[in-house]
Parts: sequence; C-alpha cells; structure tokens
Amino acid sequence: MPVSYKARRRLSLLILLVGLPAYIIAAVTVVNWLDRPSLLVEFLVYVVLGIVWALPFKFVFKGIGQADPDKTDP
Repeated sequence: MPVSYKARRRLSLLILLVGLPAYIIAAVTVVNWLDRPSLLVEFLVYVVLGIVWALPFKFVFKGIGQADPDKTDP
C-alpha cells in the first residue's frame, strides 16, 4: 500500500523534528560508552551512525522536495 505524498511530508517532518534529535542523543550515548576512544574511532562511529539512521527512512524522504505529483494544475 503506497503512502500518499502528503502523508510522507508529514512523516518526514515528524522524523526530522522528533526522531533525529532522539537519534543524536542515542549516538552520543553510544560514543560515551566507548570511554572516549581516539579521535579517528570517534569520527568513524559518528559517520557510520549518521548514515545508518537514514537508511530505513529512505522511502519517506525520496521526492519530498519535488512538487506534489498528486496535485492537478488547472
């Protein structure tokens, strides 16, 4: 069942306003558990976690910046 454009826009906004800050807190917590690793390891952990958070939501964000495909122009 495909999700409508309007629903994807709302869901993407919710993900960015609520989910992303929560994920940032979780990522910082994971790095803190590592007892302050070297700068390179810490950087790699942040890069990997920064990429991993977006993968499940790829379908939500795809095409959001484009015009509404369901809207008909008179």
